[in-house]
Amino acid sequence: MTVLVHQPDVSFVIAAYNAEDTIERAIASALAQIGVTMEVIVVDDCSTDGTRELVRAYRDERVRLVTREKNGGPAAARNIGFDVAIGRWIAVLDSDDTIHPERLLAMLERAEAAEAQIVVDNIDVVPLDLGEPTTMFSREELRRRPVMTLADFIGSNVIFQSTFNFGYMKPVFERDFLTRHELSFDETLRVGEDYLLLASALACGGRCAVVPDVGYVYHLRHGSISRVLEQSHLDAMLASDRAFLARYTLDAKAMAAQRRRTRSIVEAASFLTLVEEIKKGSVRGFLKTAIENPRALKHLRMPIAVRMRRLLGNGWRQIKSDRLGRGRPPERTKEWI
Repeated sequence: MTVLVHQPDVSFVIAAYNAEDTIERAIASALAQIGVTMEVIVVDDCSTDGTRELVRAYRDERVRLVTREKNGGPAAARNIGFDVAIGRWIAVLDSDDTIHPERLLAMLERAEAAEAQIVVDNIDVVPLDLGEPTTMFSREELRRRPVMTLADFIGSNVIFQSTFNFGYMKPVFERDFLTRHELSFDETLRVGEDYLLLASALACGGRCAVVPDVGYVYHLRHGSISRVLEQSHLDAMLASDRAFLARYTLDAKAMAAQRRRTRSIVEAASFLTLVEEIKKGSVRGFLKTAIENPRALKHLRMPIAVRMRRLLGNGWRQIKSDRLGRGRPPERTKEWI
């Protein structure tokens, strides 16, 4: 039996719900870290499968199980993990993902060198068929960005872009920094809670170091990348951003990035309205929305565009000419929060 006798370097927090197929793999990858001491806190969010029993069976005092009797979602589960963590650093690990053995050592060394309170790294994406992984971000791009600013982070998190955004990154936080600034996940959000926590930490003056090498492995599962965009999600994002702006003062670059992000959310809302009007077969509704926010037209994807051509007939060519221009439409979005 391995006994935890001192403050560990890092506390891994794993929120788990019906994760019996993957939880042992996630825990094993955390325990395999080299050059650092750790604890692994698994917060079971009222699972109905064998997740609790699997975690409870560990005979390693570095692995701690916290159980919830009512499902509260990943934000609430992670916050409980944050509350009981004792490590100098806190790292969130999803229950179906893994990390490379040298990840935390590399990240903590980079954070110390940069005098940073936050550190992020690159990510590999493993496809559903367990084929060859794809690296999310260009290593060269990240090498040119040794420190990520609030403006960098907000500017990356706009809707309907054709590349992964920095919101996918899994930051490691200095625990005392989170405590000092009373930072945690917003439990009212089901979309974008990860974004808000890192944005808030940066807005509080946190310095975020960047490790360009891959340390986190994101295992794709059905529905994990391409999400169904709903109006309620956009409303929640706008409300969250308003609260964020009311709480923090942003510099000029961050504010400019925030304006771009807000525009993208508003455009996305108009896009959803366009789609609904197409589904209803309403030419009038479509044209009204297009006139009010013509920029939303650029987000129309081919299947929807075909339906719109059928609906409008020859009038489509004029709309396309006037509003869309001749630019190639962006690729299918990989993430929109």
